[in-house]
Amino acid sequence: MSSTTTIKKEDIRKYSQDELIAILHEMGEKKFRAKQVYQWLWQKGAHSFAEMTNLSLPLREALEARFEIKAIAFDEVQRSADGTIKSRFRLHDGFLVEGVLIPTDDRLTACVSSQVGCSLTCKFCATGKMKRERNLEPGEIYDQVMLINRQAEESFGRPLSNIVYMGMGEPLLNYKNVMESVKMISSPEGLHISPRRITLSTAGIAKMIRKLADDGSKVKLALSLHAANDEKRNQIMPINEQNSLESLKEALVYYYEKVGKRVCYEYIMFKNFNESLQDAKELADFCKTVPCKVNMIEYNPIEGAEFQRAREDRLLAFQEAVAKRGITITLRRSRGKDIDAACGQLANKG
Repeated sequence: MSSTTTIKKEDIRKYSQDELIAILHEMGEKKFRAKQVYQWLWQKGAHSFAEMTNLSLPLREALEARFEIKAIAFDEVQRSADGTIKSRFRLHDGFLVEGVLIPTDDRLTACVSSQVGCSLTCKFCATGKMKRERNLEPGEIYDQVMLINRQAEESFGRPLSNIVYMGMGEPLLNYKNVMESVKMISSPEGLHISPRRITLSTAGIAKMIRKLADDGSKVKLALSLHAANDEKRNQIMPINEQNSLESLKEALVYYYEKVGKRVCYEYIMFKNFNESLQDAKELADFCKTVPCKVNMIEYNPIEGAEFQRAREDRLLAFQEAVAKRGITITLRRSRGKDIDAACGQLANKG
């Protein structure tokens, strides 16, 4: 009686270049072969060993027998009339995440996800209605950037200029994997995109903002603020109950003193909620904590949420009131209004 056993393969992308050198040495291969494999994985974005055409067939077969590449793949793509491209990606275990390519005259930005779902339950966010299933691995985050970069080159004839971790999930709750993905995206052995062009957006976790500072992070930091008093912020962002505005102020001062980078505040404008002149004053007062700028954002309404987009005249009055207090504030228009462009909308349809 014979029986077969399935050998569990390891994800080859979890190994550093030095670890791959050691593994391939055990397999009787020279050091440069490991560097070739590493280059295929992280510079060329290979999703199979068959693609690694400068390796011998026996080596490719040996790698295939022992390892796997837990790559992501396009599941659905939506294109907006304004040029925005929203992609739903399928992971190796069937879960779905989203990424967006946002074109403007002077930049091409990839917005990528860091978790499957989210645990923060922000009231205005489609992802907040999903259960957090798991963190994304560094390779899965990297794959989003790599695939969106290919979209950029195919659709606009030029590569990505910027990356924002503003998709599904809270990046600072997947800190280790997110920072490893940043390393691979910015490394000369990877995509070689400067960390100065990478932004991590957080709902506001004070201790992790301090950790970013302690680790000397070179990426930009954005804080999803959306209200500058605790009572209102508690209503829409439950995370504020454990991370009050005062604790965030202290963390931001610590961050600025350590890394010297100004902070960006994201402020989505909701009709009849956070758009008054008093709200503008509170925001301007909060902005005096550290050097900063504000991105005021039109709301992209989602099904089942109570919030609506603020009126144009209220947007402009709010912007003027904040600017008069000496704060740099820019109005960011909502993109992809004709597709499922709000965070989590497309993945929720899976």
